[in-house]
Amino acid sequence: MVTRLSAPGPQERRFAAYIEGLATAAGHEDRQAPLKNYCKGLLLPGERKSIEPMAARLDGENTQSMRQSLHHLVAKAPWRDDVLLEQVRNYVLPAMQKHGPVVAWIVDDTGFPKKGKHSVGVTRQYCGQVGKQENCRVAVSLSVATWSSSLPVEYRLYLPKEWAEDSDRREKTEVPEEVEFQTKPTIALDQIRAAVAANLDRGVVLADAAYGINTEFRDGLTELELAYVVGVQSSMTVWEPGKQPLPAKPRGRMGRPPRLLQRSTDHQPVSVKQLAMSLPTTAFREITWRETGERKLRSRFATVRVRPAHRDYEQAEPHQEEWLLVEWPRKEKEPTKYWVSTLPPTTKLKALIKMAKHRWIIERDYEELKQELGLGHFEGRNWRGFHHHATLCIAAYGFLVAERNRFSPSARAGHLGFVAPKPAPDFRPRGSPHTS
Repeated sequence: MVTRLSAPGPQERRFAAYIEGLATAAGHEDRQAPLKNYCKGLLLPGERKSIEPMAARLDGENTQSMRQSLHHLVAKAPWRDDVLLEQVRNYVLPAMQKHGPVVAWIVDDTGFPKKGKHSVGVTRQYCGQVGKQENCRVAVSLSVATWSSSLPVEYRLYLPKEWAEDSDRREKTEVPEEVEFQTKPTIALDQIRAAVAANLDRGVVLADAAYGINTEFRDGLTELELAYVVGVQSSMTVWEPGKQPLPAKPRGRMGRPPRLLQRSTDHQPVSVKQLAMSLPTTAFREITWRETGERKLRSRFATVRVRPAHRDYEQAEPHQEEWLLVEWPRKEKEPTKYWVSTLPPTTKLKALIKMAKHRWIIERDYEELKQELGLGHFEGRNWRGFHHHATLCIAAYGFLVAERNRFSPSARAGHLGFVAPKPAPDFRPRGSPHTS
């Protein structure tokens, strides 16, 4: 039970200062009060965090005017999401780093099931939330993570090709002219470039196989001098340890000397699955990479040094050697997961596994962003509203991340909930310590 105080407590004062900074970042003075209300509405208890129910909770006597105010802020007002997210990370990341340095930049995408076909970006595509093809929209994000916390710092809707090329739907949903069709790996690479340009503390880039299998994505990370541990599909081809493509053909009597690498009938790369299946049993070691309460997360892993083979016959130089990490649980008939990594050759097996598995931390972020803060509850159809709502959800979540990091990891454990009889300053995240 939250005790009501005659004066704001330390947490309430921190929240007031935090949203004051956000309101200032939103620019025009007319946006500041609605922005503060929107963030408070996201943190108040309630099943839905769309505009109508939030307006009723914020001001039951003047719901209509509150609704209009919130709607204008999110769907119409031209404040910049990147400026507000910069304000969020400037507040939250230092709090996170009090418990340890940034170790990873995590790429992910998240789906939102949606009926109809008129809301921006909605089409039938794979939706991770339901684990199958579904009518939904998908957003790509980049999160910065320490070993104990993470925060989304970039967030953008994936606009399917049929949407990008449909001028009528673009106009109705106010998609900016400069937004063109981009694949999800291309969006993610743009987000990473923005993080590099913003001079964020660097981490190892982590991504699942939908991104890791993309050679241009991996090459882009290397050009940015970022190490990675990314999932790949079992079909990815590599040169076995100690092997590489054949050199270019000898120079003939006429013309330019040949430059491109070669393969022959008996000198071909193999799939990572073929390579993994050929490894001796002794190559696999049982490793515990994390403990969750009384449960230890363990599996069998092997590593080898390989050279990626994708289209290297179009190159003059072979790809550099990388780690191939293979997971083969003891009871499975074949390996279940594969990663490639540009971490140094001296990297220990357990350290490589721990980093590869660290993507789990953003699952907690998205669970709370969706279930507690209504990330998927925006009911409007336009591009601006979708992104403004997501930015404010991340802003509200950022305050909770910062509050958690004021205390020890044990004090921060547990599922989030919110206890707030009325709008701030009388709100308090349940499970957050009540001390200053």
